[in-house]
Amino acid sequence: MCDVATDQWCKYLPKTRGSPAILSQAQDNYEVTVKIAVCIKRVPDTETRIKIGADGKSIDESGVKFILNPFDEYAVEEALRLQEQAGGEVVVVCLGTEASQETIRTALAMGADSGVLLKVPSLPLDHLVVARALAAELEQGSFDIILFGKLAIDDYGQAVGTMVAELLGLPSVSAITRLEVTDNRATAQREVEGALEVVEFSLPAVVTAEKGLNDPRYPALRGIMLAKKKPLQIKDVDLEQGGIEVLELALPSERRAGRIVGEGPDAVPALVDALRNEAKVI
Repeated sequence: MCDVATDQWCKYLPKTRGSPAILSQAQDNYEVTVKIAVCIKRVPDTETRIKIGADGKSIDESGVKFILNPFDEYAVEEALRLQEQAGGEVVVVCLGTEASQETIRTALAMGADSGVLLKVPSLPLDHLVVARALAAELEQGSFDIILFGKLAIDDYGQAVGTMVAELLGLPSVSAITRLEVTDNRATAQREVEGALEVVEFSLPAVVTAEKGLNDPRYPALRGIMLAKKKPLQIKDVDLEQGGIEVLELALPSERRAGRIVGEGPDAVPALVDALRNEAKVI
């Protein structure tokens, strides 16, 4: 499926194992520099044990490790590769609490030039509220390309990037696995069922990064030290009232321990009885 937008077309190519890449992520000669924005999010580490807060509607953040959203890492890495090839500037934008400064510094340590924190007391649940806040900031930047991760691993919404594109009136291509930029146009590739989809579109545009777009770099010690001195602008933001409210959070019920009903053919009747009367799956 194409994200239909201005001056954009698609074509499909067969997806074959071991076939060469259709598009190259590297290009030797660029005639223009690019100004790139990458929108990122601070999310709990997937290996962190989550506890529900006392209010029953939020998580208890004490002892929780937070990281840069993994899909956003692909977006940051792609922005840095475009910058290395074409020159220009990479700006990281994050809507979040004061603690999100650490997440921005991670992206700066990877190589981004500067960061902007749109500071809020707590993150809204409504993706449209988030998108409007980001779009209002991005609209002022005259960016050639705006990158997002395909989704955030804490809510799996997969909506903010395309919402921002719609609000800004820009072409949008989601879940890309290749990107090539030439002058004022770009070509992206993404996987669809049984094929590879190639989309050509004009710039400026919004794209969201899929796993496999690249291999994100690890911040080197020098990058970490330099990140401490890079500019990070903090802007207090008043958000509109969203249309989503959490009524209750609950952990999944614990799975019952398994049991052995017998061995060999003699166990079949007991197994069938358990599946029919206890598990109720047959």
